[in-house]
Amino acid sequence: MLTLEELRQEETLLRERLEHLRTFLKIAELQEKITGLEATMAAPDFWNDKESAQNTVNSLSGCRNVVEPFRKLEKEVDDFSVGLELAAEDADFLAESEEVFQRLQRSMDKLEVVSFLSGKFDRCGAYLSIHAGAGGTESCDWANMLLRMYRRFAERRGWKDALMDFQPGDEAGIKSVTLLISGEFAYGYLKSEGGVHRLVRISPFDSNARRHTSFSSVEVFPELNDDIDIEIDESQLRIDTYRSSGAGGQHVNTTDSAIRITHLPTGTVVCCQNERSQHKNKAAALKMLKAKLYELEESKRRDEANAMRNEQKENGWSSQIRSYVLQPYQMVKDLRTEVQTSDTAGVLDGDIEQFIEACLKTRKS
Repeated sequence: MLTLEELRQEETLLRERLEHLRTFLKIAELQEKITGLEATMAAPDFWNDKESAQNTVNSLSGCRNVVEPFRKLEKEVDDFSVGLELAAEDADFLAESEEVFQRLQRSMDKLEVVSFLSGKFDRCGAYLSIHAGAGGTESCDWANMLLRMYRRFAERRGWKDALMDFQPGDEAGIKSVTLLISGEFAYGYLKSEGGVHRLVRISPFDSNARRHTSFSSVEVFPELNDDIDIEIDESQLRIDTYRSSGAGGQHVNTTDSAIRITHLPTGTVVCCQNERSQHKNKAAALKMLKAKLYELEESKRRDEANAMRNEQKENGWSSQIRSYVLQPYQMVKDLRTEVQTSDTAGVLDGDIEQFIEACLKTRKS
């Protein structure tokens, strides 16, 4: 058990860490932004422009998702200080104070992970694409399971997601899907999820109940701010229109509103069928293309830097980052950090923070 003096020393360290986070997270600036956004939402004509109004609501939610956990932690540290004063007068409070300290440390560690997200676009939203690998229905079903996992993770963090493109599997699941995930630090958290995810299980589509291995790849690239200027020569683009697929409104499968853009020099393809209007889908697809091309250039620079340091970095389908085994035993293991858990149900329900945080800490170190 820690002594009262040791707990007081730990309190000082907690406050120092809290001040570091206050500066890094720009709490004062975010609080001012919240006040301004709330004033905007109070205007009587706020909902006249629904698209602008929704962007404001999403922005407010993103700010609160950072400020509120910080304020809660700040209050808990103050309560811890009060508890130490009580412990100085009554030793019975000492054990309780140590328990509070242990909880505070865990909460601080969790919030401090955000301080690792100092990349240029880490605060931005993220486009997340999932592609089923070889394996037919099995891989399509696995891609659908990953889609649910990431949507549940976004929901847990209070982020919003929008389905930009959806290509269903022939029998079940999905061939490919692209989500736009909006929220503070969405890209910073999700960028480590890019790579190949491997599933081992008894196939529900195999009448002989044999074990199957399936693969799906995940791509993550940032939603670029409007002030990032990337020139695209439209003569280098092939633009195709097609009918939207999957569940949706009355416009689905009735008009050629969906857009597919191919950047011919790089072979980069983006699709969007989220909007009713072909014009809006094209604008959204061009925005995605700019983000993807920017990330492609950044990836090339990273690869060149790694090569100069004699580091090898595999790309594509050989880049397995995580293995999910459901049979004959239960285990999810990240192959980069060796973090693993037997709670496969929890992971597939969106509890993937332990893997993301381990990657962030590894990269920081």
